Amino acid sequence: MTFRRVVTAKNAAGKSVVVSDGASPREMVLKHTPGFISAPIWTTAGVPSLPHDGKDPMASDGTLLQPAGGSTFLIVTFPPDAVMMSPDFRPDLAGPEHAAAAPGIAETFEMDNPGMHTTPTVDYGIVLSGKITLELDDGLTVNLSAGDSLVQHGVRHAWRNPNSEPATVAFVLIGAGTR
Repeated sequence: MTFRRVVTAKNAAGKSVVVSDGASPREMVLKHTPGFISAPIWTTAGVPSLPHDGKDPMASDGTLLQPAGGSTFLIVTFPPDAVMMSPDFRPDLAGPEHAAAAPGIAETFEMDNPGMHTTPTVDYGIVLSGKITLELDDGLTVNLSAGDSLVQHGVRHAWRNPNSEPATVAFVLIGAGTR
């Protein structure tokens, strides 16, 4: 277990209780991208309703990209870019593993520009540890450190870690409509 996930709800008597305490069932430590960890914590396909229905949305596979009004909370650890630059790195093995770790999101990645992608979401992010670089169009970069936050409005971007240590970022992706 890498990331502890505590889920609370109300029991039949209306009292607050812990219904789950442990790793998300969909947390993955990627074998073919050493140091990369994908931990989808929770997802909702629309506006949540109370009380909690007792179902764990992470107990089954499915897209992490939700329609307008839906959301996904996930934590990602990005290894240093040197991992992907290693002569031992096998994109042919890493690609399918990333697709399994982040279904829906992985399909938005550009084949001719590794890492670049655009999701139809408003994203909130906070760097939990390490340093990471957000790359935008035309090579514009923003360096972020532990404690920094960002709000992203459906922009084309990539996450780069040119540093020697991993970086961990928590994200909430909210499915957005278009005007």
